[in-house]
Amino acid sequence: MKIVIASHNAGKIAEISGILSGSGLELAGLDDFPAYPEPEETGETFLENAMIKARAAHEATGLPALADDSGIEVDALGGAPGIRSARYGGEGLSDAERYIKLLAELEGKPGEERTARFRCVMVLYPAPDTEGDALVTEGILEGRIAQEPNGENGFGYDPVFYVPGAGKTAAEMDRSEKNSISHRYRALVEMKAMLERGGDSLE
Repeated sequence: MKIVIASHNAGKIAEISGILSGSGLELAGLDDFPAYPEPEETGETFLENAMIKARAAHEATGLPALADDSGIEVDALGGAPGIRSARYGGEGLSDAERYIKLLAELEGKPGEERTARFRCVMVLYPAPDTEGDALVTEGILEGRIAQEPNGENGFGYDPVFYVPGAGKTAAEMDRSEKNSISHRYRALVEMKAMLERGGDSLE
């Protein structure tokens, strides 16, 4: 089955492709469809935004579309940035500028008050052998916000997201290590299992 990954984010596409390698799926990215109109993410939840992206990609390409909406939730900030993680601090900021702003918001807070998680909601639309249903999964990676950035790998908030079980930030992990525990990995593994079961859990 050929599907399109509903993203222009090279880091995200590489991560998804790596996790799904060997699955038998033929993957295309939105860069293969230059006329694709980027939808406005007007949802108030990760699921709503993932559905917006998946439907738009499917309508533009005619292919089943795999979309996710992901973000970082910081308990001390009431769950922010959440669905606005990619726009935290305003439009046009770099990844580094966004996580530096996050560190500033948490300045002075000890480790036990810096708990956070990466959350990913994944949607495949339409689901195979259905008329407009979607497969929906969710993955979560618990951690905390480090006192300072460390690591050169990954993207987004990875340099400041410390994973206690690994003893390092997500950006200090190599791709295979991160892909084996990430929130996106967990959502994708569940998605893969649902496809193998024939999509018996549909939204």
